[in-house]
Amino acid sequence: MKKLFIIMGLSMATIAINAQRIVTKTPVINVGKTGFEVPVTATFELRNRGSRHLTIREVKTDCGCTQVDYPKKSISGGDRFTISMTYDARLLGHFTKQMAVYRVGSEEPVILKMQGIVVPEMTDYSKNYPYAFGDLLADVNNVEFDNVNKGDHPEVEIRVLNSGSSVMTPNIQHLPPYLTAMATPETLTPGKTGKVILTLNTEKVQDFGLTQTTVYLAERLGEKVSSETELPVSVVLSPNTTLYAGGNKQYAPKMELSVDSLSLGRLGGKNRKSGVITITNTGRTALNISSLQMFTKGMKVTLDKRELQPRETAKLKIAVTDRNQLLKARQKPRVLMITNDPDHSKVVIKVNVK
Repeated sequence: MKKLFIIMGLSMATIAINAQRIVTKTPVINVGKTGFEVPVTATFELRNRGSRHLTIREVKTDCGCTQVDYPKKSISGGDRFTISMTYDARLLGHFTKQMAVYRVGSEEPVILKMQGIVVPEMTDYSKNYPYAFGDLLADVNNVEFDNVNKGDHPEVEIRVLNSGSSVMTPNIQHLPPYLTAMATPETLTPGKTGKVILTLNTEKVQDFGLTQTTVYLAERLGEKVSSETELPVSVVLSPNTTLYAGGNKQYAPKMELSVDSLSLGRLGGKNRKSGVITITNTGRTALNISSLQMFTKGMKVTLDKRELQPRETAKLKIAVTDRNQLLKARQKPRVLMITNDPDHSKVVIKVNVK
């Protein structure tokens, strides 16, 4: 009977201990770089996974150079809370600071750590490297290969900077067959710059006109892709020669536009806005518009006819269908047409919105 009582007592003690558990998904936070004597703070998100209230008795740090802020009131079962730790950054170089969090009724602490590096002077890279792909900064956030022809192998150079506190191996992931990438240098230590060269093989691009894809600029090989690391890529492949097969240019079709750009002004709320451009064939043979594409989402384009006989006209309507999507797009709003006019085989219409 006594043995049974002890077992029951131990069981109840285990339940009591487990009823007040502090857990966190991120016990270590890397705060990156900070300037000398520029305090830096790490905020830890925690949760009371037990079913009862708990109270934090004290928080001990391993250095007088840090200060902590934690809840002084009891925390209900299941509730989330935060504890912050601030380092005064009075020593140069890498640092690791930790704190031990004790709750009432337990001598078993929860250990939390903050890491980073103190540098003599913080440099503002926002002008030269305004786009963040995690801790890897870049000078562009989208890539365009414009007006290329079959057989071309153009390159785009993306300048990058390691703004983190560990070594990176910059690379581009999810490349389609027509793109290759090379990083120089292959590794970047903290604070160092480099470049990623993206090369287009036009022979592997199948269609004239616009081809778009999304690749991912990563800090390390095998890194998990996310919306934060997306890098849109656009390719505009022009015909090597005119699509007009008549031979004598004086008999060729000739495209004329009422305007070569469209201004839709300021977009307000969810109201749609649209504009119309008149296309006229002033040539002597039929004008064919073989491709009609948009660079961005959030627009709708309609053309009432794709083949225009001499002196015929067509109406090109460009409408905004999703204001937010259009304003968030990294590419400028444009419409692309591929035609058999030898002087206008590729036509780009800019769409200006605010």
